Amino acid sequence: MKILCVIDILGSGGAQRQLVTLATNFKKKGHNVTFLVYHSDNFFKSILDKANIPIIIINNTNYIKRFLTIRKYIRTGKYDSILSFLISPNLICELSSIFCKKWKLIVSERSANPNLQKKLSIKLKRFFHLFADRIVTNSNMNIQMINQTNPYLPKKKFIMIRNLVDFTIWYPDYSHLFKKNNIINMVITARHQYLKNLMNLVEAINLLDPSKKQQIKINWFGQVYDNSYNEALLKIKEYQLSNIFTFHNATNNIATYIRQCDVVGLFSKYEGFPNTICEGMACGKPIITTKISDMQLIIKENVNGFLCDSESISSITDAINRLLNKSQIELENMGKNNFILANKLFNPEIITNEYLKIMKNEK
Repeated sequence: MKILCVIDILGSGGAQRQLVTLATNFKKKGHNVTFLVYHSDNFFKSILDKANIPIIIINNTNYIKRFLTIRKYIRTGKYDSILSFLISPNLICELSSIFCKKWKLIVSERSANPNLQKKLSIKLKRFFHLFADRIVTNSNMNIQMINQTNPYLPKKKFIMIRNLVDFTIWYPDYSHLFKKNNIINMVITARHQYLKNLMNLVEAINLLDPSKKQQIKINWFGQVYDNSYNEALLKIKEYQLSNIFTFHNATNNIATYIRQCDVVGLFSKYEGFPNTICEGMACGKPIITTKISDMQLIIKENVNGFLCDSESISSITDAINRLLNKSQIELENMGKNNFILANKLFNPEIITNEYLKIMKNEK
């Protein structure tokens, strides 16, 4: 098949990671794959280059000219299937498909932002899902949210496919000793945005008993997108927590850091279905997370992780205390449970084939 993958930018986001991984898997299976973006960012470019997947960049600041250029490219490309991720790229592909579509169009939404439900622009954009062949989400929550804004979409258009994980990159380090020297090393991979909830995490850590504060280290990897980072730094300094929090830039080598940690954390106010949870599970780590997306279906207390409420500082503190009270053996067993579950839920071969079946109209 001749496949075109479309997204806005090749930045370090989770949707980008998923689409890039799918594209490389399509290529490995012998398909002719091209990537199209309309903003310049080279975070994942090296992966596509290594896979010999060409990248088309239509970088035009004029929205109308950008759309018309992309539309022309899509209509003249003779593609068998187009796979688009995120609302705005989806809209471009859907508008390009009106009246003369000769390709299979699969669009995917990855966000569970409740604020989107209130926007008229989002309701209008989701109306055009009627022109897609299938709508893929990575969570049940996302399907519910799309249906709320566009109840006219036929149920048969929807399919829920979980995120895939590349197990050649994300795998456990069986030599790792959990809770070494009675210290929990937590890794968080997330952009610095208010929705990622760093401030509430700082406040929650500050509520820990002094003895507990000595038992946790947090390494946060991510780029700065708003002022939430600077505001949190001031609080960290005020509360004298600088020995607990260490911040790093986003890195392509994050798997190494996750293999070396004891737990993967995420304290967002909302998410689609976060890659960092999938990848942490694949690396055999317990998970501590807020009750976002489908997490309550995946993470079970004392079995493979810890759940808390994003808006409740005391709830986050309680979850961290439960984590700190676990023994080395308990944490190791929770990690093993996650590794087994990750292989069932996020198997790249199965998930890649699910997308290909949709493209071939076999599902």
